[in-house]
Amino acid sequence: MSLSAYFLRRLLLAVPLVIGISLVSFIIANLVPSDPMAANLGERAAADPEIVAAFRAKWGLDEPFFVQYFTYLRNLLSGDMGTSIRTRRPVADELLRYMPATVELATAGIIVALLVGVPLGVISAVWRNRPIDFIARIISLIGVSAPVFWLALVALLLLYLRLRILPGPGRLDAVIPPPPAVTGLYTIDALVAGQWRTLGNALAHLILPAVVLGAYSAGLITRITRSAMLDVLSMDYITTARSKGLRERTVILRHGLRNALLPVVTVIGLSYGNLLTGAVLTETIFSWGGIGRFAYDSARSLDFPSIMGVSMLIALVFVLTNLIVDMLYYILDPRIRL
Repeated sequence: MSLSAYFLRRLLLAVPLVIGISLVSFIIANLVPSDPMAANLGERAAADPEIVAAFRAKWGLDEPFFVQYFTYLRNLLSGDMGTSIRTRRPVADELLRYMPATVELATAGIIVALLVGVPLGVISAVWRNRPIDFIARIISLIGVSAPVFWLALVALLLLYLRLRILPGPGRLDAVIPPPPAVTGLYTIDALVAGQWRTLGNALAHLILPAVVLGAYSAGLITRITRSAMLDVLSMDYITTARSKGLRERTVILRHGLRNALLPVVTVIGLSYGNLLTGAVLTETIFSWGGIGRFAYDSARSLDFPSIMGVSMLIALVFVLTNLIVDMLYYILDPRIRL
């Protein structure tokens, strides 16, 4: 099977999945036992039947459930994600405004996770049951089990408030203006504009939230890499490679790590999807104006169009992530091409 045919088949399978997610999200959003009028209208306005009726008619809340859903689905297929009840702006514009900050943070988080997780997993497997293996396993256990909010608060208290090594919440210091917007990613925009002071400040602000956000993924990648490497290193072809006199580094990296990458790639893809969509606590604690913060504010005000917009964005992120993982599987595992 060719790569294009494989990609097309996976893409077609994703269509009913996205529609199913939209239906489930719509049902859950409408089952919330709270009234959006109370959250978006003042107390006096919510007590006026005429204002309430006008609010329901304006946002389509007076229509039956399935009429609301099919209207939303029809608008979605034409590229209209609705208008936010809270901000009165198109939901698509709001997502585009908040998404770059989340992409920047999640990308930094997955880089931290990869730089820590893969080497630590390989070292742990190669020196199995040695002191360095136990240290690596303890680090991975802390990364997997430490709650994000606890890790974030400890990191802020120690590295920002006490030692003053790293800057605190926010994407930039208050005295530094954002670079001219090109991508919305401050590091890239500052680099494009040649604003080195802004670039340094943006990178410094990125370190703490990226480490906190990537800690869980780093622990998970360490454990998966260790387990996959242990399986591969016990194979006969590894013994054969060593018996041929190949250098140990070549055996481990070329013959061991390369064949242990399949499960690691899956974890990396899913971890990046999780980082893109699950940064609510990290973004809130570090005052990071991303999708997680937007989702939190939308949920607090029962802003249904925005909640649905975030849900669909999360669904698309995971569908695209899985597509990329499938493509990497196709490249790494020749058996899939048969």
